[in-house]
Amino acid sequence: MDYFTKDDEKLKWTCGEKKSLLKTIVFDVTSSTNTYTDKATDRTVQGEYIVLDAPDWVIVIPEVAEKDGKEKSFYMVKQWRHGSKCLSVEFPGGVIDKGEEPEVAARRELLEETGCTAGRLTKLGMVNPNPALFSNHVHVFLAQDLQCTQGQSLDNDEFVNVIKVPVEQIKKDMGTDQFPHALMSTAMMFYLKNAIVK
Repeated sequence: MDYFTKDDEKLKWTCGEKKSLLKTIVFDVTSSTNTYTDKATDRTVQGEYIVLDAPDWVIVIPEVAEKDGKEKSFYMVKQWRHGSKCLSVEFPGGVIDKGEEPEVAARRELLEETGCTAGRLTKLGMVNPNPALFSNHVHVFLAQDLQCTQGQSLDNDEFVNVIKVPVEQIKKDMGTDQFPHALMSTAMMFYLKNAIVK
């Protein structure tokens, strides 16, 4: 379904030239002077808008198909988050390296954080983490037919513990204090949507 109509075209702004304000390891802070013109009233609004330019990210949902009819599980990772200053339970994931395809990044992050490879990797969707502030996208993948054959291969400043949790338990716990990362809820929504479609 297309929610946007011809009438919505008038909501678009004209974006000025992007200026770099600050470059960091994680993202660049940019600004541009953007203009909105209401043609019906001939009113013009102009302002400086800040956008964070970051590389795209991946989130990988490692689905473990249990034997003997037991319910499916996920491999999840537990790690410290500096922004919220707390521990967080999440799906594996990370930054897509420059020139790297999202699927390649998903396989790499899965292997680095869990020691597993995926026989099947399916892209479930893509979203912008916050369109008001970020220019990048998050690519969500489902990893199946897992083979866990090696240990973790983490970055120098990365400390991650892996746990296996039943899918039904994650459905109950998503959104609680132990799951503060909003993008994990988005990834879970893509997983559940895919399960319904099947």
